[in-house]
Amino acid sequence: MIARIAGDVAVRRGDHVVVETASGVGYKIAVSAYTMERIPAVGHPVSLHTELIVREDSMALYGFVTEEEQDLFTLLLGVQSVGPKMALAVLSGGSPRELVTALAAGDAPRFQAVPGIGKRTAERIIVELRDKVGVPHELARTPGDELGVSGARDDDPRLLARDGLIELGYDLIEADRLLSGAEVGLTAEELIGHALKAAARR
Repeated sequence: MIARIAGDVAVRRGDHVVVETASGVGYKIAVSAYTMERIPAVGHPVSLHTELIVREDSMALYGFVTEEEQDLFTLLLGVQSVGPKMALAVLSGGSPRELVTALAAGDAPRFQAVPGIGKRTAERIIVELRDKVGVPHELARTPGDELGVSGARDDDPRLLARDGLIELGYDLIEADRLLSGAEVGLTAEELIGHALKAAARR
């Protein structure tokens, strides 16, 4: 089992990196967008937690910047119809903490935004993983209930801001990325302003 790889970034692509170790061996490692954003430029050192998946006709390495992301990847693979590529796509939608929050909120649309995930699979992810990631029962919501509970969309500035960004043409995943890093306590309007400034810098 290859649990961790450390070396210099030799290749950096959209969905994978090649890490060259001190022995001169280069490992091709598939990563999520979340991890890719935290991988340095070519020539710089990097260390990734890794998961080796062996199939009858292939072997593939998957890399993660944190153990929390790797744990979520492993849990996602335990959900019916979710394979490694789809699990990475889910992880690309935000930080591990944001994904756990989406599980707690029963936010099925967040997971349906991932290509290949329909309503049934999104709801299955929420139901099967909510307890496994340690979501407190008082925070847990049934998929589809995010509009009808106290403290949900009508009161949550972040959710209102996300809806506003979607109306402006951003998809769910991009809206959440633009909102990440915003200060706590901002109004929905201020959050949208933060997101638009973040989009302009990219």
